[in-house]
Amino acid sequence: MPTESLTGWADIDLAAIRANVERLDELSGDAAVMAVLKADAYGHGLLPVARAALAGGATHLAVAQLSEALAARAAGITAPLLTWLYPPGADLEPAVAADLILSAGTPWSLDLIADGARRAGRTATVHIKVDSGLGRGGAWGEDLAEMFLQAARLEAEGVIDVEGMWSHFAWADAPAHPTVQRQREAFLEAIGDAERAGLRPRIRHLANSAATLTNPDAHLDMVRPGLAVYGLSPTPDIGGPPHFGLTEAMRLTARLVNVKDAPAGQGVSYGHEYTTPQATRLGLVPLGYADGIPRAGGNVGPMALGAQRLHVAGRVCMDQVVLDLGPGSDAAAGDEVVILGREADGEPTAQDWAAATGTINYEIVTRLGARVPRRYLGEAG
Repeated sequence: MPTESLTGWADIDLAAIRANVERLDELSGDAAVMAVLKADAYGHGLLPVARAALAGGATHLAVAQLSEALAARAAGITAPLLTWLYPPGADLEPAVAADLILSAGTPWSLDLIADGARRAGRTATVHIKVDSGLGRGGAWGEDLAEMFLQAARLEAEGVIDVEGMWSHFAWADAPAHPTVQRQREAFLEAIGDAERAGLRPRIRHLANSAATLTNPDAHLDMVRPGLAVYGLSPTPDIGGPPHFGLTEAMRLTARLVNVKDAPAGQGVSYGHEYTTPQATRLGLVPLGYADGIPRAGGNVGPMALGAQRLHVAGRVCMDQVVLDLGPGSDAAAGDEVVILGREADGEPTAQDWAAATGTINYEIVTRLGARVPRRYLGEAG
């Protein structure tokens, strides 16, 4: 749909995603790249991003939810694809039949995978999830030791192949934090325990985006970047995207739909939490918290009208926000406002929004609402 008919839209630069994956592949050395595409590719669109990441050199893909993985397969994505979130009692026969890589982080999940493999009549590819200290998913201690023995029995039966083992850092965005080295050591110790139980995992992966960018010792056989695929920095205190050779792939734009003069002392929007300090002009941006604009962005959320940097005036409403355009502004209805874009272009960024609203850039892009159209630029011919 042409932008003239849209109130707001997100341009997704697939060439940037390809280039980001190429950069991550370069940084990872001999390790392969598994591009993480969970949450609809961090709000960028699962299928177009999957194809762009593979074109950029990713050998594997990953999504969190089983439904996401099955949807990718149904749409023709055939690359090795890891998925890890499913409940007890889930029917994993379709997942095994679709040749998904299934993560096992509990003894019951191994049984569930084995049941699905028997019914599918084929061997399931499994990556065992080790909790090396994050205290979230995966197994540790006696449960992990039990899983290794259980997995060895299931391999002997021929219903699973433990192709890989993986874990996740708690503090990879702080490379000098003592837990980083401790978790790496704990993960390698777990691999040794698995081998002593008779398993032979060929793919060990630990490094997320932050570790891929800052910790070569964690690269092992494969890196598993998510946020960096989309050109965002997981360590903004170290540097933004240009520092790491990355380019933001998402640019969110809207059109002003109302511009009008307002006197000094005029309250703006619900609760009059902003009052005009002087006679000015107000502009209405037709996106709000239903579209993913953080409600915490009232009076602080950054936007740009051409070279002019502005902030939301008053509350973020469900469908719209107001900008104080300043006295004498020549803005008019139809003018484009950049809500988030690229640091290198001087535009408001996902990190700017995160800093203003007390969150992280991951949340800013993943919360973008479904009613905001995505336009895909730079698709391979």
